[in-house]
Amino acid sequence: MRTLGPTLAAEKLDERHGVVVSVETLRRWMIEVEIWVPRSQRNRRVHQPRHRRSCFGELIQIDGCDHEWFEDRAPRCTLLVYVDDATSRLMELRFVQSESTFDYFEATRSYLERHGKPVAFYSDQASVFRVTHSQTRENGGVTQFGRALSELNIDIICANTPQAKGRVERANLTLQDRLVKELRLAGIDSMEAANVFAPTFINSYNVRFGRAPMSEHDAHRPVRKDEDLEQILCWQEDRKISKELTVHFQGGRYLIEPSPETLELRSRRCRVHEYYDGRVELRYEGRCLPFTVFEEQRRVTQGAIVANKRLGAVLATIQADQRKRDEEALANPKVNKRKKVRIRKVRKAADASVATS
Repeated sequence: MRTLGPTLAAEKLDERHGVVVSVETLRRWMIEVEIWVPRSQRNRRVHQPRHRRSCFGELIQIDGCDHEWFEDRAPRCTLLVYVDDATSRLMELRFVQSESTFDYFEATRSYLERHGKPVAFYSDQASVFRVTHSQTRENGGVTQFGRALSELNIDIICANTPQAKGRVERANLTLQDRLVKELRLAGIDSMEAANVFAPTFINSYNVRFGRAPMSEHDAHRPVRKDEDLEQILCWQEDRKISKELTVHFQGGRYLIEPSPETLELRSRRCRVHEYYDGRVELRYEGRCLPFTVFEEQRRVTQGAIVANKRLGAVLATIQADQRKRDEEALANPKVNKRKKVRIRKVRKAADASVATS
């Protein structure tokens, strides 16, 4: 049975027995009688090194690194990093607000257009790559990113530990040092400008840190003409067409234009495609269905499960939605003056707090 740690033991001695003793004194006593092992003497988990893959393009390690890339010149953001396992070469860099499926779609599309299809991507266990319980129920046990890679015949492998994908983790540390300073010297203070600068930095980085692969074979495969990257690298979900020819998706309602062809699709399932720029398409067996947007309401749902790396971006979206709802209430003639005064007062206090922070 595990013993109480020094901090908790000191709290319980005071709480239950009235004995007051400092944490460090109690820690020293516990070490002397060998009921506590200091962290410096504990056996560390051994992570044995793994040999590099022999071929360029055989395994691409991917990760998102949240950091103050622009120091105090711009808000904190995330850098998506793609590193070739065989050569340690940077293959793709993209600055984004947070790690999201759509951002990985765009970064992966750029990678594929530039290099072709690798054998496999090697990632962590973030929800973009690995299914959660809700994704298992909704999408048959595959994430949107995994579904897109499967259509392109690319595998996705999730590492058990950060050490297992050490090459991209070490690259992140180097980038946090060198890339931050390169951006400062170049006077870059936005994600858009940094993404334009990224190819120049990648070339200089690979000259300095890249190494030759053990095999001369390039494992990349060309993207086939029938593989439409825009169609594949987008969010896709199946939805049922109601008897009124309406489709519900992400809080919005879409009305399919009635015609002899679409009337036959009632009670059948179509596939909704949502693209990086916000466009939505309804497709049935590959063909687009004409529709109009009847109602659209996109908000972060209550109780949404959010990864820690995306929390900042999600909170910014929530704050924007809350401000919009306040503006709607102020413009609504049915809202009484007393409530509007309260809304304005709270908003003024919030704005003043932001200005002083």
